[in-house]
Amino acid sequence: MLRIGLTGGIGAGKSIIAQVLSIMGFPVFYSDQAAKSMMENDSAVIDKIKNAFGDEAYDNGKLNRKHLADQIFAHDQLRETLNAIVHPAVRKRFHEWCQVQETEIVFNEAAIIFETGTYTTYDATILVTAPEQLRIQRVMQRDSTTKEAVKARINKQWSFDRKSKLADYVIHNDDIQLVVPQIEKVVSQLLGD
Repeated sequence: MLRIGLTGGIGAGKSIIAQVLSIMGFPVFYSDQAAKSMMENDSAVIDKIKNAFGDEAYDNGKLNRKHLADQIFAHDQLRETLNAIVHPAVRKRFHEWCQVQETEIVFNEAAIIFETGTYTTYDATILVTAPEQLRIQRVMQRDSTTKEAVKARINKQWSFDRKSKLADYVIHNDDIQLVVPQIEKVVSQLLGD
């Protein structure tokens, strides 16, 4: 079984690519969804977050996302602390998920596989990209936020150039090039067709 990492900067459209792969019949593990679920439901993860960020990280048993976001976006070290808690737990969950899959290829959609170094654990990686202005428009619309807020988030992420040097494949989700033929070509190459 090939394990393929699927990533891209905020607003690039990696979730759309993941949905297409899923429609094509390939299992997709969504790391961001798994992380959110574990931060709400996994007692070991919850205890570690409370130890690192205080009891106010949870409000009536629910994750206090604003409290956490305010801290991790203001302090790089705290973001690294949260990543060190959540990412290993999500990786473990991904490996357990892989054990029950019965296809030649599985995909792991994750936001920061290059930044964390986990790209080395995959058989190959796919980077989804889009022009920055388009990414900004998508996120502003999706999250009902400001251009400045989106740019601040983009500036916290690695650049496309830096990521593309590590990626095995690149899919351009620029609303000009069709994505399905690009996906089909990558899948065909992965399968050795």
